[in-house]
Amino acid sequence: MSTTQRKANISRRTNETDISLSLNLDGTGKTAVQSGIGFLDHMLTLLAFWAKFDLELTCKGDTHIDFHHTMEDIGICLGKALHDALLSHNGANGIERTGFAKIPMDEALTEVCLDLSGRAWLEWRNDELLPPVIAGDEKDIWREFYKAFASSAKMNLHVQFLYGKNGHHLLESAAKGTGKALRRAVVINDETATSTKGSLDL
Repeated sequence: MSTTQRKANISRRTNETDISLSLNLDGTGKTAVQSGIGFLDHMLTLLAFWAKFDLELTCKGDTHIDFHHTMEDIGICLGKALHDALLSHNGANGIERTGFAKIPMDEALTEVCLDLSGRAWLEWRNDELLPPVIAGDEKDIWREFYKAFASSAKMNLHVQFLYGKNGHHLLESAAKGTGKALRRAVVINDETATSTKGSLDL
């Protein structure tokens, strides 16, 4: 089995954001994240740490408008990096493919299930538990972030907030859960496709 590290570098520049991102799936959880949004930096750091991914990210975005474009575009870049890094080794053959985690954060509990299948989908359930405004912007930008991430990674991602009262705690348990589930899903068990079809559609 190859010991080559699975890495990807992404650069994306639009009139709304300028993003540079590097991702190593076989890292140690080392991060250097500067998105321009402190709360997003915190969540990305948690996700990468729990996934044991090395993540470097810089972004200059139009946060004077709001956080929407920055968070959506970072989700796109992170998903693309995950997708490309997976394909860098044997077309992603041999990965465990699926992952699951249920992570508590004080009073909050979130369940995350995912499948690196090539079938992009986001199920984002029970977000009525989140307060309308978190860290200065509408709660819905978090759904947009995870939707962009799942779509660009070609990942089937289910995030279900089970219970909780504090928005920070709920989103933190989701970030940790996504990281933990990804850690399990990217593990390489052999060199064959984890599919009865004989190949993944990544």
